[in-house]
Amino acid sequence: MQPNRPARPDPRADPRAAAQQARMAASLAGAVDLAAVKARSEAAARAQAAPPPTAAAPVGAPGSAVVNVDESTFQSEVLDRSFQVPVVLDLWAEWCGPCKQLSPVLERLATEGGGTWVLAKVDVDANPALAQGLQVQGIPAVKAVWQGQLVAEFTGAIPEEQARQFVTELVAATTGGAVPGAEGEDEATDAEDPRLDAAEAALDRGDLAAAEAAYTEMLATEPDHPVAGLALRQVQLFRRAEEAGPDALAAADAAPDDVAAQTCAADFLLGTGNVEAAFDRLLDVVRRTAGEDRDMARKHLVELFVVVGDDDPRVGAARRALTLALF
Repeated sequence: MQPNRPARPDPRADPRAAAQQARMAASLAGAVDLAAVKARSEAAARAQAAPPPTAAAPVGAPGSAVVNVDESTFQSEVLDRSFQVPVVLDLWAEWCGPCKQLSPVLERLATEGGGTWVLAKVDVDANPALAQGLQVQGIPAVKAVWQGQLVAEFTGAIPEEQARQFVTELVAATTGGAVPGAEGEDEATDAEDPRLDAAEAALDRGDLAAAEAAYTEMLATEPDHPVAGLALRQVQLFRRAEEAGPDALAAADAAPDDVAAQTCAADFLLGTGNVEAAFDRLLDVVRRTAGEDRDMARKHLVELFVVVGDDDPRVGAARRALTLALF
């Protein structure tokens, strides 16, 4: 199973990205100012302040590439840590024979990874609430967490080659193997990129369609562009909000079980600056639905988190609420 590759723009790493967010905020009346907010979400802030994981720390200790996790440390060692590197949960029990085959393989791979990902071991007998919240149906169960969200999983013991492929693809799809705090990270975008000038000029004149086309073209040739990915999501959000219009709220209120209508209403709310109302609407859907409807609402909510950015404290609060709803 190959996890989806999430966009990972970081406006703090590139002044041009911050300027792009300011231009976006100024391009539409009533739009949320994505660049003005300074407080980080609590989970991301804790992850940034914490030292990066390292294979040098004793196995099982906090901060190691292999940690033992219980209900009291799940927040810090799994959810918070997943804002630094992907975290792979190994759900096991002492009586489980296949667990004893798989766990040493995962531990060895995590140590080899040198802190590029963390293996978090959970004894399901000692932590039944965690097992229930993670919807464990059988063990060994392996679940990957990135930025507070489950992104991939499998059940049962698998050969080392397949386990290695799983973690290799996970790391490639998330951090690309970068160690938090490492020197020499790529600063890819030239501040004088003429393609960005064209896209930003379109935003300045309120031409969202032209801006969307410009950012899309950039990503077609440079998929990991640190500015264009976030900018495109923002532009698309505002276009959806314009298309939805104020009637979207009435339509969603009239059809509370229509998840597509709820996501449309959330887009309109966010596009007009009602950030908390947009988040609350989708959180309500997550809490009262299941299966595909719940997953659709969750994915759309996470997409809105990316658009607003983790610098906004409302994103931190909503992420915590989503975690409680899911786990």
